[in-house]
Amino acid sequence: MQIRLVHTADAAAVNELLHQLGYPQDDTTATATRIQDWTDDHASAAYVADADGDLLGLIAVHTSPFFERAGSWGRIVALVVSDQARGQGVGGRLVAAAESFAASRGCVRMEVTSSDRREDAHEFYRRRGYIDRAGRSSRFLRDLDGADRQQDQLVQGKGQA
Repeated sequence: MQIRLVHTADAAAVNELLHQLGYPQDDTTATATRIQDWTDDHASAAYVADADGDLLGLIAVHTSPFFERAGSWGRIVALVVSDQARGQGVGGRLVAAAESFAASRGCVRMEVTSSDRREDAHEFYRRRGYIDRAGRSSRFLRDLDGADRQQDQLVQGKGQA
């Protein structure tokens, strides 16, 4: 098994892995486009665990500079190991690749979020030295549907001021 960067040709296998993670995909072309976007972004990387053409896992990582202090941090955006390969060290190797990428970009900290229902994943991260900070901060989300319409209204309002 080798850990390598994901390729657009991997889109169908990536879709299957994302489905196993609970994010069903129905458009291989859209997935290939997202893979290309990650490939083109120097602050991001996505790796797969490839066993002779069979993808056993996927990890995506993004880096960002801190605003409030010097340095940068890395964020694991997605991690999935195929059902048949769990417990075989695939996830650990993928996390090591993501951490190595982040360190090469000057990151001094890693972050990952995981759904409360994924208790096995939480233990996986703890075994790798990740500290659960859920009780120390909260996570807030807001979808930006209609963001283009809001932006148009803001631009029009500026022109009339």
